[in-house]
Amino acid sequence: MLFGLQIAAITSVALCVIPTGAHFFERANKMALSPAEYMIVQHIYAGWAYFGIAVVLALLTTLAHAIAVRRNRIAAVLSFASFVMLMGTQAIFWTWTYPMNVATQNWTKMPAAFEAARRQWEDSHAVAAGLAFAALLLLAASALVHSSKKCAARK
Repeated sequence: MLFGLQIAAITSVALCVIPTGAHFFERANKMALSPAEYMIVQHIYAGWAYFGIAVVLALLTTLAHAIAVRRNRIAAVLSFASFVMLMGTQAIFWTWTYPMNVATQNWTKMPAAFEAARRQWEDSHAVAAGLAFAALLLLAASALVHSSKKCAARK
């Protein structure tokens, strides 16, 4: 059962890294676009809200994993740290990204302070990408620590 939970947690966190990683790696090119070009490119994100399903699953499975491995202090701390990183991505999204989505009607309306809005939106995604990647690494480390301790106990 724990192995299935680990797979589910790692998979859901990996799915969270995909959109944030895409935002991170396209940032430099998008910042070089003119405002009109940027507004056109922003339409590629239509439907990306469905990644919210992966976020909810990642939060639930990562927290469940931390509870499931609680007897292994190191694994539990690593798994809980992963959960905290994922919560951090949500804090960033709701504090800095989402307000720009609302202000621009999901980038269909040019904001008055275009450069400030674009920078806030892009920077928030870049920071969230770092946190999501850290969450994936921490969760993988937790699974490895827990598995290696169980293997050592069997010998």
